Amino acid sequence: MIDQGKKRIIGPVIRLHPADNVVVARVDVAAGTAIPGENIVCQTSAPSGYKVATRDLRKGEPILKYNTTIGFAAADISAGTMLHNHNIEFREFDRDYAHARDFKPVAMVPEAERATFQGIVREDGRVATRNFIGIISTVNCSATVVHEIADRFTREKLADFPNVDGVAAFTHALGCGMEMTGEPMQLLRRTLAGYARHPNLAAVLVIGLGCERCQVGGLIADQGLAVGPKLRTMVMQETGGTRKTIEAGVATIMEMLPEANRARRETVPASHITVGLQCGGSDGFSSITANPALGAAIDILARHGGTGILSETPEIYGVEHTLTRRAASKEVGEKLIERIRWWKDEYAVGRDVQINGKVSPGNQHGGLANIFEKSLGSSMKGGTGPMMAVYKYAEPVTAKGFVFMDTPGYDPVSATGQIAGGANLVAFTTGRGSCFGAKPVPSIKLATNTPIFKRMEEDMDVNCGEILDGTVSVQEMGQKIFEQFLKTASGEKTKSELLGMGRHEFVPWQIGIVG
Repeated sequence: MIDQGKKRIIGPVIRLHPADNVVVARVDVAAGTAIPGENIVCQTSAPSGYKVATRDLRKGEPILKYNTTIGFAAADISAGTMLHNHNIEFREFDRDYAHARDFKPVAMVPEAERATFQGIVREDGRVATRNFIGIISTVNCSATVVHEIADRFTREKLADFPNVDGVAAFTHALGCGMEMTGEPMQLLRRTLAGYARHPNLAAVLVIGLGCERCQVGGLIADQGLAVGPKLRTMVMQETGGTRKTIEAGVATIMEMLPEANRARRETVPASHITVGLQCGGSDGFSSITANPALGAAIDILARHGGTGILSETPEIYGVEHTLTRRAASKEVGEKLIERIRWWKDEYAVGRDVQINGKVSPGNQHGGLANIFEKSLGSSMKGGTGPMMAVYKYAEPVTAKGFVFMDTPGYDPVSATGQIAGGANLVAFTTGRGSCFGAKPVPSIKLATNTPIFKRMEEDMDVNCGEILDGTVSVQEMGQKIFEQFLKTASGEKTKSELLGMGRHEFVPWQIGIVG
């Protein structure tokens, strides 16, 4: 239950809404246990994070969590029975999108009272949270060269440039053997250009092979990039091959370092913070602790003029109507539904993927029955404010407040799109223990429960399990996360940065054929 006076969780189970016909086990509950306040006795044992029926359910009756349908009773079910995918049926049901019906503008904090952080202001006015030099491959064929150049710039090599966070390689498996025109190529170019323009990169070197479909010249022209001292290009076939390109690349980075090292932090408003919202290795507590707490932090950030990017389209499926109802306009709501229909009617037809029902084994073991239940928690990361805009993958994010970007649920691919769109922080919730980093952007890891936080403390930044322990409320944790945004954006290193993670998480979305 929840102590309504303090809004803190107490007792062995958690009731999330008065209309729910389930409660969630806060701890392992043995068969025969009487559930306080529910007038039921557990008929079967229920591991922590799993659901227990609070009354008899008839076959086909909706299962309600947060007063939202997460599936249907697969058979007649007795009160006190543990519920999971063995007795919850996944099937489609009608949802009223009611576009923009519940839209309410954000109540902004007065400008003089808004939070600030120590950011790096670029020449064009954009603000960085980190200061890297980036090396980007246009095609997999130049990936080895890109990594060889980046690997030359060890901590020892960069000792004379203390204001440079590192030289980061961004390579991928695409760029050739793909369609030369159309959305697959445009998506790749948007992604590469988004990184090339990213404020966290003080300078960029783009390297291609020369005969690939994603040509260096085509990328520059199509995306309106301007070659100059801070954006240099190389083509291996023109430079003289592997060794000569590596040598030339190292020399080019050496030329870029002194200017990049001149970067200094200064006080800037929190409106310059854009957070990519991610979750992975979710469990039954994700929708109770870390995700709503992160949502509370995004509500605070929006009031201070900042931006939160919710993504992972398959992981809002089933609860998308809760987003369209608070869209800024009918057009914004319809754009989200258009993206979902593309997934359902074109991209994922007949495929055994999340949007068609099943979640990963880790999610199932954590207490999540299906994608509807996972989506219920995943969508909470965006907070409770209005949905101001919907973007395609890697499109530049210009709106303030809570926005949505169409991405897959796979974390590296999703975060890559968000960063290409301008995210300068990533906040990542996990109940099972995902390990993640994403150069050139710091990733803040939020644990849903105290045991996983303690077990993986070297990877976790914030213990949202304190909500489950009853020591803080969701809103108090949201404030703590918001303050962590400010500290991280100001240069405080996250656990993933201390571990050196983020070298291999640049993964552009491959939506086209390989031929």
